[in-house]
Amino acid sequence: MLWPRGARAQQAAMPVIGFLHPNSPESSVSQVAAFRKGLSEAGYFEGQNVAIEYRWAQNDNRRLPVLATDLVSRQVTVIVALFSTAAALAAKAATATIPIVFYSGSDPVESGLVRSLNRPGANITGVTSMAGELTAKRFGLLHELVPGADRFAVLINPNTAAVAEPFVKEVQAAVKAIGREVELFSISSSRDLDAAFATFAQKGADAFLYSADPIFYSRRVQMVMLAVRYGTPGIYTLRDYAEAGGLMSYGPDNADHIRQTAVLAGRILKGEKASDLPVLRSSRFEFVINLQTAKMIGVDVPPTLLARADEVIE
Repeated sequence: MLWPRGARAQQAAMPVIGFLHPNSPESSVSQVAAFRKGLSEAGYFEGQNVAIEYRWAQNDNRRLPVLATDLVSRQVTVIVALFSTAAALAAKAATATIPIVFYSGSDPVESGLVRSLNRPGANITGVTSMAGELTAKRFGLLHELVPGADRFAVLINPNTAAVAEPFVKEVQAAVKAIGREVELFSISSSRDLDAAFATFAQKGADAFLYSADPIFYSRRVQMVMLAVRYGTPGIYTLRDYAEAGGLMSYGPDNADHIRQTAVLAGRILKGEKASDLPVLRSSRFEFVINLQTAKMIGVDVPPTLLARADEVIE
């Protein structure tokens, strides 16, 4: 008679993580696994000594504020906003008291998430890959792969200005420096992605880049298949794209950063304050080349690029 009551009391005392994500669970399996790995390193195991309330926006950023408010109403212990500045901003707007841990690609100071990286202040901290700083590097690698390219297609999500606007400025500056042309394509659905590839292939775009936005990650298989179909070289933001068939990728170690986000959440569960935990910046980057895809679309990868790659998929 006493055991069930004790079990219920223990369950009631279990801390709860509110997990806010812009995409779907189906496209984010590896990210959830990385998050659970980080929690285990911090001494927390889902269903044993921590509970997780998952909220998925299903690739619709307009749902994020409602989902964040729902987590706040359930009085979760900490909110983790993964993979999206929009998710982090929605969480911040929903609560000034519940600790928030984010992982995003944009500059968290510029986007208004924190006061500074060293002293985030308020109730929020996290991990940033500072994706905007990687744009010039990615463009340089793409230009080295296809030095004769004159026209570059640039894909953005118009609904996430905090990510798209700095990215466009970085690309335009890099392309202008070598006297090439840029054409922008707005993507907010799978249909837009199909139409964009068909259009810039018809117009003779030589290569493409895109902003580090969750909308593209959720459609990464479609994206790399379209690139192969139209034979268009491109550079991707994460190794997941190269593993799915993308030509090459340069970006942060995504799984490791999500793991770090979970570790930060674990520290907060143990009593540390988010405002006392500096925002972590990317320190590990991966350059991956998929030679199978290069052969399929008829691109010769220079030996200099192959020598610098962290991994070559053959």
